[in-house]
Amino acid sequence: MNDLHTNYQGVFDGRIGFGHKPALLIVDFINAYTTPGSPLYAPDVVTAVAETTDLLLLARRADVPVIFTRVIYSRSGRDGGIFVQKVPLLRRMVEGEPLADIVPELTPAPDDVIINKQYASAFFGTPLAAMLTSLGVDTLIVTGCSTSGCVRATAVDGMQHGFRVIVPRQCVGDRHPDPHNANLFDIHSKYGDVVDKAEVVTYLQNLTAGAPAQEV
Repeated sequence: MNDLHTNYQGVFDGRIGFGHKPALLIVDFINAYTTPGSPLYAPDVVTAVAETTDLLLLARRADVPVIFTRVIYSRSGRDGGIFVQKVPLLRRMVEGEPLADIVPELTPAPDDVIINKQYASAFFGTPLAAMLTSLGVDTLIVTGCSTSGCVRATAVDGMQHGFRVIVPRQCVGDRHPDPHNANLFDIHSKYGDVVDKAEVVTYLQNLTAGAPAQEV
């Protein structure tokens, strides 16, 4: 086992770095994860929401595109396919259900984009990739929940669509620390850069100040 671990050192610790044109993607920060008593309530997600508020402010100051996602189904649930069969609770996520609303701490602004999705990845069955490409975005800052589900799926698809995926570790959350940490490890190993939030703050502050973005 030790030999195997040694052999992998240096193979999965590369870094992509920031590009020149970012977008901030806020994945499924909805009331279902932050409301005590909700079946999906996760205290670590509450913390991640709080950590994301200043990133959202900085992104808007720097005129960085901001995209929110939330999971929304028709009342029949037919658009949820196998996903809602696997997790029947998701069928509660319909228009008019307060638990499906984006958290008030991160209220979308008029210029922000809200994408309704039915599956884990923010890219699957949505216009996200085409929109980012048309805007010239090369760097996708991914925040949200859950780390092991929609964040991971989005990170994988983001990389596969050719975007530099940056995940500030304080700004994503999960139901339990074990899947959270395991998936951060895996995202950083293969699909993007998991970084300290301070790095993203500095990057956005430099954009706000008019400094040219540098690929790292």
